[in-house]
Amino acid sequence: MPSHSGIPDPSLTLRILLERPGFIVASKPSGMLSVPGIGPAKQVCAISLVRDAFPRSTGPMMVHRLDMETSGLLVVATTPEHQVALSSLFEHRLVHKAYTALLDCTHREPLHDEGTITLPMRLDVDNRPYQIIDHAQGRPACTRYRVLSRETDRARVRFEPQTGRTHQLRLHAAAPAGLGCPIQGDMLYGEAASAPRLMLHAHELSFRDPLSGETITCLDPPPF
Repeated sequence: MPSHSGIPDPSLTLRILLERPGFIVASKPSGMLSVPGIGPAKQVCAISLVRDAFPRSTGPMMVHRLDMETSGLLVVATTPEHQVALSSLFEHRLVHKAYTALLDCTHREPLHDEGTITLPMRLDVDNRPYQIIDHAQGRPACTRYRVLSRETDRARVRFEPQTGRTHQLRLHAAAPAGLGCPIQGDMLYGEAASAPRLMLHAHELSFRDPLSGETITCLDPPPF
């Protein structure tokens, strides 16, 4: 069971779901860093495990990141050419991404079954790593959502981020001007004790291989 301590669990493993010349798609578990952190205890991460599995990989490998607490689909480049090309796809919003989340509805439920959240965000420089809604200085952030099911104290929601801001889904879920329902297990914007982990999983990813032209579609059902 992943911890809320912020220290990665070295026993976690990365599942390789797809291998192509120049990149892989893996399923990252909750509790694993995407890239190395600061200090020796935070050097084991998705990037380091891919490098161990593919020792001929060269150059920078990071294409995009998932929060340590978020699980699901992660693309990692194994050649410099693909790292540049794939990073450009993410930067220009040419990658379709979808997430599944369980929201804590103890105090409120999503008012609508589906909709779009447009709330600009920025880093809270006095309280890192928190992000805050700021209509004056925030960067544009847009999230589409659809409620999949409702229960007494929680809702299962599909999120499709149209932008890629840090903690975007977590803040748009929790903010009163958003859904007003934090993701269960969110130690920053909700209650860590509401679940054994952050209940957010990147379950769908689709893009066109910029060098081969192949359409890549991966699905990774949520583990909750």
